[in-house]
Amino acid sequence: MLVLCLCACSKRYVPKPYGYVRFFVPDTAYSNFDYCGVCSFLKSDNAVVKQREQYYWENITYPDLNAVIHCSYYPVEGNLRQLSDDAQEFVYKHSGKANAIQEKGYDDELHHIHGVFYHLEGNTASPYQFYLTDSTRHFFRAALYFDCIPNQDSLQPAIDYMKTDIVRMIESFRWADR
Repeated sequence: MLVLCLCACSKRYVPKPYGYVRFFVPDTAYSNFDYCGVCSFLKSDNAVVKQREQYYWENITYPDLNAVIHCSYYPVEGNLRQLSDDAQEFVYKHSGKANAIQEKGYDDELHHIHGVFYHLEGNTASPYQFYLTDSTRHFFRAALYFDCIPNQDSLQPAIDYMKTDIVRMIESFRWADR
């Protein structure tokens, strides 16, 4: 019995690393979404829209991915510079955690849509943000957040899925009065 006990204890215990939630990325269909009567874009049918505290603010939530796109709209009344500076400030608040911040300009002259798409690399709370404007009357801003501790390695499938949805949103974006 003693020999069996001595042989059985020869393996060292190795703790297992923390596990992460596995995401099942759903198939996606898109439908046109009217945002407060000021603009429209294609929204994933997997997302649910929830009104926020102010009229022109809405959340597009993805319950299966624990993600939300915070959207806000502001009329431009001689304050375009302030609105774009505020949007950039929100992005660069994450610079302490971001490994890099990539900015990509967006221009659609035909539909009078101009903006900037930000990709924040690393373990940031918001991997993607963007704003769109017509430079005279409208300003739309959106930021993606996950409701969990940011870990890029475990969130990467969800981040990739959300990038596809956000790019589709931007490319299909139209002002209601244009």
